[in-house]
Amino acid sequence: MCSDIPVKLIRTVDCKQGAVRAVRFNADGSYCLTCGSNKTIKLWNPHRDVMLKSYQGHGYEVLDAQSSGDNSQICSAGMDKTVRLFDVATGKALRTYRGHAGTVNCVKFNEESTVILSGSIDSSIRAWDTRSKKHDPVQILDEAKDSITSLQVSDHEILSGCGDSHVRRYDLRIGKMMSDFIGNAVTCVTFTRDAQCILVSTLDNTLRLIDKDNGELLNEYTGHKNKEYKIDNSLNSKDTHILSGSEDGLVYIWDLVDAKLVEKLDHKTSRAIHSLSYHPTETCLLTASADKIFMWKSQYAVSGD
Repeated sequence: MCSDIPVKLIRTVDCKQGAVRAVRFNADGSYCLTCGSNKTIKLWNPHRDVMLKSYQGHGYEVLDAQSSGDNSQICSAGMDKTVRLFDVATGKALRTYRGHAGTVNCVKFNEESTVILSGSIDSSIRAWDTRSKKHDPVQILDEAKDSITSLQVSDHEILSGCGDSHVRRYDLRIGKMMSDFIGNAVTCVTFTRDAQCILVSTLDNTLRLIDKDNGELLNEYTGHKNKEYKIDNSLNSKDTHILSGSEDGLVYIWDLVDAKLVEKLDHKTSRAIHSLSYHPTETCLLTASADKIFMWKSQYAVSGD
């Protein structure tokens, strides 16, 4: 058994916030956020099963959230069409950004955590300057023809997945947009940790590894079920394995190079495992299904560590 993949269930946490729409590690993996159908965001120490704080302000379900690089702020997105900025320590909402015409599916800070990027069902990506008193977006990217389902941000790039079957990559240094047609609605996009490739999930039970620069298909990963829902994908902290949630209550893990399925994590449920977040440096995975989150570690991990 490979020690680089999390196969041991360490704990299951009932988040008590309705259905958990997303689970996200913070920048260093010490904490995580959960987004609830009960309009709340919760901050946890998942390693000790401690809920630290709850954040309220959204008028409807919260679908995504992220901590800033210094852990002082949280940005969030929801079905109330808003993007919100919270102060972690006080729990107060610092800003509410309105401008999207529909549900906001995904949200990310830029590298410096000075700009929030949000993707919506209204086919647009909007950029909000957190330092400005103004509430208008500083930029709108509207090339998409369908719902923006997924966003990733690097120091100079914005990566988006869309229901129009395209992956779009915006290079901010040269002001250029590159687009790849995948053939099916895209539900999740992720940069590999070496930033050379893109991992793409689509509604045809397939993940694809694509060369970032030339769009070449490098590998395909199949076996999981993804025909109806937005399902997260991820890579482990060493870029050796591909992970994906699935609509059959499992998380599937493949070897990145030979695309061989090496492990299935059974959550003992028939519900979809729709959200997952991999620790930035350790063999540790958080997954979400229904009203619970699950922590998985290496088989050599000590329970309760």
